[in-house]
Amino acid sequence: MGTLEKAAKKRRTRENVQNAVLGIVAAAGVITASAIALPLLAGIAGIAKQSGYRIRYQAKTAAGRLTAKGLLKYDRGRRVYEITDAGHRRIALEHARTGQPARAKRHWDKRYRLVMFDIPEKRRNLRRRLRALMTDFGFLRLQDSVWISPYDCEDLIALVKAELHIGKDVLYAVVDQLEHDTWVRAHFKLP
Repeated sequence: MGTLEKAAKKRRTRENVQNAVLGIVAAAGVITASAIALPLLAGIAGIAKQSGYRIRYQAKTAAGRLTAKGLLKYDRGRRVYEITDAGHRRIALEHARTGQPARAKRHWDKRYRLVMFDIPEKRRNLRRRLRALMTDFGFLRLQDSVWISPYDCEDLIALVKAELHIGKDVLYAVVDQLEHDTWVRAHFKLP
């Protein structure tokens, strides 16, 4: 395995461990610092293929990283981890990403939802991340900064705006008619 593959695998493993720890703390509400280190925690998270020591180390390190990112809060007096509002938003965003709400087959109300954004060049990484999210959510790209979905996704866009801190840079519009929309209908398999 080449160096790029090894680095990508290491990054994916780290992200999986962090997501597992964040999910478990979210489900429990509050979890003690010693419980983070339990191999049982890693077993629940689906990463139990590794040795006990390595699992405990990765879980504690992941909890520390999540605390540094502001997704978890550590109370030294009680020695517990608690999930923050930002952590709840991150979990909701991951749920939305796996559920692909813009692509889910639902009743179409004959309206389109447009998401338009104007993010400056100096924030291009944020712009790339937003485009990746729009693709993951099942939106169709009309232009580089204009995306479309036939289904209601206002709550999803509000969540994305809050997570990425781009409130006024993103506009959400409901459109009754779209010129030459046959290819959009074909993409979403609409009547």
